[in-house]
Amino acid sequence: MLGAKLVTKQTGPEGQLCAKVLVNEGIDIKRECYFAILLDRAHGGPVVVASTQGGMDIEEVAEKTPEAIITMPIDINVGMTDAQAEELAAKLEFTGALAAPAATQFKALYKLFDGTDATQVEINPLAHGSVPGGVQDVVFAVDAKLNFDDSAAFRQKEIFDLRDKSMEDPRDVRAEEADLNYIGLDGNIGCMVNGAGLAMATMDIIKLHGGDPANFLDVGGGATTHQVVEAFKILTSDDKVKALLVNIFGGIMRCDTIAQGIVEAANEVGLTMPLIVRLEGTNVELGKKILADSGLNIIAADDLDDAAKKAVASV
Repeated sequence: MLGAKLVTKQTGPEGQLCAKVLVNEGIDIKRECYFAILLDRAHGGPVVVASTQGGMDIEEVAEKTPEAIITMPIDINVGMTDAQAEELAAKLEFTGALAAPAATQFKALYKLFDGTDATQVEINPLAHGSVPGGVQDVVFAVDAKLNFDDSAAFRQKEIFDLRDKSMEDPRDVRAEEADLNYIGLDGNIGCMVNGAGLAMATMDIIKLHGGDPANFLDVGGGATTHQVVEAFKILTSDDKVKALLVNIFGGIMRCDTIAQGIVEAANEVGLTMPLIVRLEGTNVELGKKILADSGLNIIAADDLDDAAKKAVASV
């Protein structure tokens, strides 16, 4: 397994390099359940989602047998009560001598969820089993997936220090370090835009004119020249990208700052692919002058529609 590519639904077809293997004591599993605590917008707080049908894709269970899904909102000001934990144990068919250990597990998992600023604690499977030659009839949390609130990193430093960035897309890591909002896609037109709504509109209009955006990248309202340079490095590191489209509406973000960043970035990365730029807003004339005087081969666009057409035509 070490050094091989692990391919699952979560990794996508490209897979993930297996760098570590966990060897654990064997468990004789008699029955599997599903148990999760999630933050749910509809309930305005944490909700337990559980099912007696564990060890499988819970989305598939919800689609095919929705009656098998148990949901229980938890009052975040109170936490999980003994009565709720006992009710969950009964609904998940942990009876007799297993009822109390199961309820204890549920309360401990909620304490974990609450105490670590988690957004998800998913146990699949939560199993009734035993250790061969050892303890019999125990409730095991066999496998877990945990997500944590990024905004709580300052409060959960010990947890966030465990993060293994080698398992992540290096573009995503670089974007985060530069305080850029980036999501890689499968297209060939790199996009750099300020504002999430404008970024999505830019991607949509590229598709409308027959092209495919390679990413979502929002440099934000107060990006610096350094951030623009980093954005270009991230975009050009994608081998699929054959053209760059910069679409900036200068409000808080000044067009001259973006233009200066574009010039520095293009020179630093030795940009050779087509670069289409649409600027509008604060200091737009100064921004256009910086680009015109740069000596770079920049394709100017009058508006978003014009920019998208020129980007699609250039690849």
